[in-house]
Amino acid sequence: MSGPPITELTTRARDIFRLVVEGYLSTGQPVGSKTLAVSGLNLSPASIRSVLHDLEHLGLLAAPHTSAGRMPTEVGLRLFVDGMMQVAEPTQAERTAIERQLAAPGPIEAALAAASSVLSDLSACAGVVMVPRREPRLQHLQLVALSPGKALAVLVGEDGGIENRVVDVPAHLPPSALEAASNYLSAQLVGRTLSEAVRAIRAEIASGKSALDAASRDLVERGLALWSEDALKRPVLIVRGASNLLDDAAITDLERVRQLLDDLESKQSVAELLDAAREADATRIFIGAENRLFALSGSSVIASPYRDREGRVVGVVGVIGPTRLNYARVVPMVDFTAHSLGKLIG
Repeated sequence: MSGPPITELTTRARDIFRLVVEGYLSTGQPVGSKTLAVSGLNLSPASIRSVLHDLEHLGLLAAPHTSAGRMPTEVGLRLFVDGMMQVAEPTQAERTAIERQLAAPGPIEAALAAASSVLSDLSACAGVVMVPRREPRLQHLQLVALSPGKALAVLVGEDGGIENRVVDVPAHLPPSALEAASNYLSAQLVGRTLSEAVRAIRAEIASGKSALDAASRDLVERGLALWSEDALKRPVLIVRGASNLLDDAAITDLERVRQLLDDLESKQSVAELLDAAREADATRIFIGAENRLFALSGSSVIASPYRDREGRVVGVVGVIGPTRLNYARVVPMVDFTAHSLGKLIG
């Protein structure tokens, strides 16, 4: 989805295009030539209509009805966001609200939930935060036979969390091998993350120093490694303020609303979309059909990665709203929240 470079538009066309986009983003309504005629352009209504026609021909504007004014297309919004938008700093009140919410005492998960809530409140959109993918350090592991070829791995973290995973085991694995593997794994896991334990166990097995028999080694190699990889791929998403998306304009298009709420229910898909912003140097904006997930509901996503104190990206924060949201205001708000979150992450 691409339009002409902003430099290819005449000064007159840029001025009219900017007024249409800013008017639409402010009111949610198409902007007519009569409104533009009294905006200080010093152009006749006929000249304004001619420019509007040209912008529509370029795919930057559209008229929802024959007699209505113009509104930007998604191509037009992208051109405006990339080439014309003047981003302001968050207001002092917005910065204070964000910092106050994040500074409340409690675990980091509470701060992440607060970040999504305050973004939702300030932007009148849905606030979203992807929780850091941090592996817990483990305290104990127990393997329990379930059925031939299946065992349950029960992992207990130092933080008291418990994870259960069904793993494949050799169909005729004797109970003694399962017990030996449990004891060996517990001894190796204490105080380590799973990925750290996997590296240590593989190194010991490769060096021939492990006392495990072949069946137990196979269980360790396949079961533990698989669990560790799966744990790293399970993002956790916090969504707050989805009801903000049900504004007066949305109610007139119930099918779009239904599609949008269905999209938000698919948290794994939303997390995959936000994941695309993890490697960005700055806040990313996805407008309407630019992202597959929200193409049908015509929604936009503004997302920014947040980093720990060592500069590593650990998660993503952002908002989901209609394509007509106030990008110039929300972009710096999301960026400020990402930086504020980064200060809290150890």
